[in-house]
Amino acid sequence: MKGLKIHLPFTAGALLMALVLVGVTWVICPAVPVSATPLPQDGGLNNEACLACHAAPDQSIELSQGEMLDISVEPEMFASSTHFELACTQCHTTIKAFPHPQRTEETRRDYQLAFTESCKTCHEEQYTQVTDSIHGEKLSLAGDPTCPDCGFAPTCADCHDPHTQHPVRDASGNLLAAVRHQTPLTCAKCHNTIFEEYKNSVHGSGILEENNPDVASCTDCHGVHTIGDPTTAAFRNSSIQLCANCHTDAAIMDKYGISTNVLNTYVADFHGTTVTLFERQNPDELTNKAVCYDCHGIHGIYAVDDPQKGLSVKQNMLVACQRCHPDATENFPDSWLSHYIPSPDKYPLVYYVELFYKILIPTVLGGMVVIVLSDVTKRTIFRKKKGHEPTPVETSSELEPTTPLAETGEVDTSSELEPTIPLAETGEVEISSESTPTTPPAETTETEAGESQKEE
Repeated sequence: MKGLKIHLPFTAGALLMALVLVGVTWVICPAVPVSATPLPQDGGLNNEACLACHAAPDQSIELSQGEMLDISVEPEMFASSTHFELACTQCHTTIKAFPHPQRTEETRRDYQLAFTESCKTCHEEQYTQVTDSIHGEKLSLAGDPTCPDCGFAPTCADCHDPHTQHPVRDASGNLLAAVRHQTPLTCAKCHNTIFEEYKNSVHGSGILEENNPDVASCTDCHGVHTIGDPTTAAFRNSSIQLCANCHTDAAIMDKYGISTNVLNTYVADFHGTTVTLFERQNPDELTNKAVCYDCHGIHGIYAVDDPQKGLSVKQNMLVACQRCHPDATENFPDSWLSHYIPSPDKYPLVYYVELFYKILIPTVLGGMVVIVLSDVTKRTIFRKKKGHEPTPVETSSELEPTTPLAETGEVDTSSELEPTIPLAETGEVEISSESTPTTPPAETTETEAGESQKEE
């Protein structure tokens, strides 16, 4: 009994001290029930135990360079997130018990980069895509003095808050409307200047103000995890198909009265034909021919019929044309037929001129073919008839060998020769130098001597 009396004060003091510690813990780290059945964790920690402290708002720790790191987690947001069924320690792998080990990261950015590899555990495919993207390429150069901004390329957590991330797609695999609305705001964290231009465009206002699922969001053109470098020739050459993905979809374009012939009409003209050849033969070679965004803009795309910035305004179109054609006059845009095929209602003059030539050219060419065929047939028939007739004997003097007059005794009386005196009167024979062979000098001498004797 004596011993019991001695220890009672100490026992009461210990109990009092325990109650004080429990009360302080309750104030500092209020218990927030997250799950009726705590998930098993390595080291004995579970999500309930983590949230008992981290659910308190406005908690932060100071890193070595003086930056404050927020460590609070909203339990309601976490409970509705896609990561709710995961254990905290699956991502925070270095934490096994309480108190936690001292953080060695100097800045909040270093802390964020340290957890990037954790995402690979569950999202290996997406992790690989990001690694091969322009973002991953920049992250790999973090700390490189030649690229001071590379270390600030987005990580997984910059786009997907691990404590509040909700599902992004429905059961059919379609992107949720809320995600499409949030995407430009997420990209604006790094690309604020572009966002300011985009939000006033026909696409940006459609998403941010009307929550229209038909208009293009950032990821529709640039991709989600496979974001490429938009300054490359490959991106420029393939940008036509990016626009065509939506603008050739009749189900979408019919809602707004927009022509779905944009791709066909573009490819048919000089610009589109050239760019298409570049894409097929030299996809990595930059072309200087106009693509869609050269005329319509990149992020600041406005409706064609916009009274101030639309391309239906002649002056706006002229300015767009002069970017490549600096000598273009005011009449230059008049030759552009937009992306519509000529019809009796749309560009009737062009339609009827084309129709005239569509009739004229086949008619002329067809007539020429008929004429050629008839001539060939006529000649063939004539040659067949001629082949059955006997061939006449040629009596032309050109075919007969000429016999010298000295051998035949005949006189050439051709009209080309000068008229001769009758032989009866002169007793002489005129021999043409053109038709008779030359008499040898000996014979000529004897004849002349005979004639001299007769004269004597």
